[in-house]
Amino acid sequence: MKHHGVAQWVDFARGFTSEPEGSMLREHLATGCPECREALDFCDKLVRLCLAVASNRAPEAVVRNARAIFPIRRPDRPERTIRIPIELIYDSFLVPASAGMRSSWQLGWQGLYRAGDCSLDLRIEPELQSSRAAVIGQISNHTLPETEMANIPICLRSGSLVVAETVSNRFGEFQMEYEQQGRLQLCVYLDGGARRIQVPLKKLVADKHAGRDRLNIGMASGKKRPGVDNR
Repeated sequence: MKHHGVAQWVDFARGFTSEPEGSMLREHLATGCPECREALDFCDKLVRLCLAVASNRAPEAVVRNARAIFPIRRPDRPERTIRIPIELIYDSFLVPASAGMRSSWQLGWQGLYRAGDCSLDLRIEPELQSSRAAVIGQISNHTLPETEMANIPICLRSGSLVVAETVSNRFGEFQMEYEQQGRLQLCVYLDGGARRIQVPLKKLVADKHAGRDRLNIGMASGKKRPGVDNR
């Protein structure tokens, strides 16, 4: 008696077999073959389980963290990548303190950059008593706001080392956790890597002052001249 492979039973359970092949498989089951009946029962259970799981959409935060674990498969980038000039529009550390207060104490940093027709909104949230931090951001097109900014490759680099990488969701949002280190650059690749937004980030510095931790952050600001990098 000829037995059929599991691939055939998977297609049969999913309803993907042609009518002649389906008739042949049903005739084989009618002979009472226990091995093939067991294989079909397993495939039926697997199909039902997959359909049940597919109906429950994974939370966006879980998908984002899963993408951050594995390297991003992106198309080959052009040999020459043009760096777009950036301009710092908003820096939360430059906002004057409230009236009557000599200083302010803030845990994170927030900034807004303009680069060509794109806006890059960033927030850095450090972990207390740790060298780790998280960068949360959103890339958008302020010239054409309806433009979808999904699946844009974004990475944190320290020199030639990729510290963390992810892709944006359909709203242009992204998030990465990383170990702080020197020469850190946030890179956003547009047009398949033909253009790049590059924002230099400095390490957070924690120092003791008046019996509590005060966090300071340095960010490179101002306009950058456009450059062409050979990659």
